[in-house]
Amino acid sequence: QLQLVESGGGSVQAGDSLTLSCLVSGNNRFRGGSMGWFRRAPQAQKRDREGVAAIDDYGMTAYADSVTGRFTISKDNTKNTLYLQMNNLKVEDTAMYYCAVDSARTARQALGVLGAHPGFGDYGQGTQVTVSS
Repeated sequence: QLQLVESGGGSVQAGDSLTLSCLVSGNNRFRGGSMGWFRRAPQAQKRDREGVAAIDDYGMTAYADSVTGRFTISKDNTKNTLYLQMNNLKVEDTAMYYCAVDSARTARQALGVLGAHPGFGDYGQGTQVTVSS
């Protein structure tokens, strides 16, 4: 069974940095697809999610406009771990962040469907990031 376990969230001040990690274990039937992060803002409906960053099997990346230049996604295949380096955090980055895998072949495709692709992807329990001014 596939498991994705996020860590690294916390409460920080605007302008600070955080690095999220996601350990992937078990049978990943979406291997060969893409991985990434999406987030849900406080009070958001379950269907309301924003793809933040994605990386495909070739290492190509895609980012939401709101985080471009501030966030960097990377992965270490030897450790089965996905990372999200978040710099210059803003209050509007406050959200629950989820690690996800998806069958989408390109990072750009994955960015649009992470966490909203039943049967074609999966995601973890999330880690909370709170940014205060």
